[in-house]
Amino acid sequence: MTAEPFVVVGGDAAGLSAASKCAREDPDREVVVFERGPWVSYAHCGTPYYVKGEVADLTDLLSLSPEDIDERGIDLRREHEVTGLDTDDRTVTVRGPDGDRRERPYGDLLVATGARALTDPVDGTGLAGVRSLHGLDDAAAIRAALEPAGEATVESLGGGDFLDPDVIEPYADWEPPETVAVVGGGYVGVEMAEAFAARDLDVHVFQRSDHLLDPFGEAVAERVETELRDRGVTLHLDTEVERLAGDGRVERLACVGGTALDVDLALVGVGIRPNVELVADTAVELGDSGAVAVDDHGRTSVEGVYAAGDCAEARHAVTGEFDWVPLGLTANRAGRAIGQTVAGDPKSAGDPKPTGDVAGTAVVKAFAQECGRTGIVDHERAETAGFDPVSETITDLSRSSYYPGAAETVVTLTADRETGRLLGGTIVGTDRAAVRIDTVATALEADLTVPEVEALDLGYAPPFSPVWDPVLTAAKVLNGSLDGTDD
Repeated sequence: MTAEPFVVVGGDAAGLSAASKCAREDPDREVVVFERGPWVSYAHCGTPYYVKGEVADLTDLLSLSPEDIDERGIDLRREHEVTGLDTDDRTVTVRGPDGDRRERPYGDLLVATGARALTDPVDGTGLAGVRSLHGLDDAAAIRAALEPAGEATVESLGGGDFLDPDVIEPYADWEPPETVAVVGGGYVGVEMAEAFAARDLDVHVFQRSDHLLDPFGEAVAERVETELRDRGVTLHLDTEVERLAGDGRVERLACVGGTALDVDLALVGVGIRPNVELVADTAVELGDSGAVAVDDHGRTSVEGVYAAGDCAEARHAVTGEFDWVPLGLTANRAGRAIGQTVAGDPKSAGDPKPTGDVAGTAVVKAFAQECGRTGIVDHERAETAGFDPVSETITDLSRSSYYPGAAETVVTLTADRETGRLLGGTIVGTDRAAVRIDTVATALEADLTVPEVEALDLGYAPPFSPVWDPVLTAAKVLNGSLDGTDD
């Protein structure tokens, strides 16, 4: 008997990774992907560099074209929104581009509906000239607003057959802005500050807390803040934006406490929220984070229903608890594993494939500064998880001191005082600093202690690293704190 289709809701990282893997491993299984928009399989993390102009065309950010997906044996339905889910009958309700609704059966279902940008804390986000950056349409609209009046077209923006002209139409006749506000100093805010500054705008970043890039810790934040100020970006730290105002188009920004600024364009990047509305009225359970609860194989509380990507939780490598960590690799890896599980793996006698733990490893560029973080570095969070955290921060050189190009690299490592287990780390510097965080992430996955990290046999040659790599130096200093010596 032919199995019912494997239906995937969402055509980006997790969804298409799962669909591709299932189609490859079980070519006789029907695989259907429903995507409510025109864009599929795109690199969201590349959008700031498209706005900056380092990526020429919007379509350059596509990993797979619809033709590529078709060649993989996947039935891709763009502009088809799944509006309902009946887990008893194993059907989804789909609204097509013509507005008609149809029911579609599934044998296995993957919910990969992603997340959406948060704008709730700020009033006035519906004004023209106020955008978030969570998708290629947002990127196209922002870049259109930066172009000289009358010059932004679908063709000039590299939108191909995917970009709806209505997305950029409100900005086509705008004069380029002079002053732009970036509301939120996280990943997107910092990257977009660089993008706007590269276009010679007067850039103001507003951050509610007293540091940018909160998850990266104080040592990274201080370096990034200095870098942004040196590049002409004005920082408003410990400042909460209350509202954006204007007559149809944004003209002013007002903060709690009275700070105000005249602006021509505003980017709101204050966070994201998982898209879980599809499962809201079903037996599919949500986790404490508000994202879909899953097990180590991406299975939800309902048989035959999986979830992955920015709408789903995953097990944290440090705490062992499930958490919401919406990152690109997490989505791709989980989707691929679920696709393998649905297709069946003869090598594992049908056992489901684990989706893998997550450590929250992330890197971000702030002009010349490269920043990385992984695991748990915040002491309050570590204590909540049951650890007794201790941290050390060191500054070392990226290469041997006598070799050209050596630059300061700042590393912070955090460990549990009782066990010596490494809990997390951050890094910042201008010379290949960010990639060094992968050493720390690997150590976390292996549950290494600080002494074990210190003993790692990392590569050395003057053009690449000092004899003691900065990560090893940080581990050596932290180990001294743990055992009470001053090394």
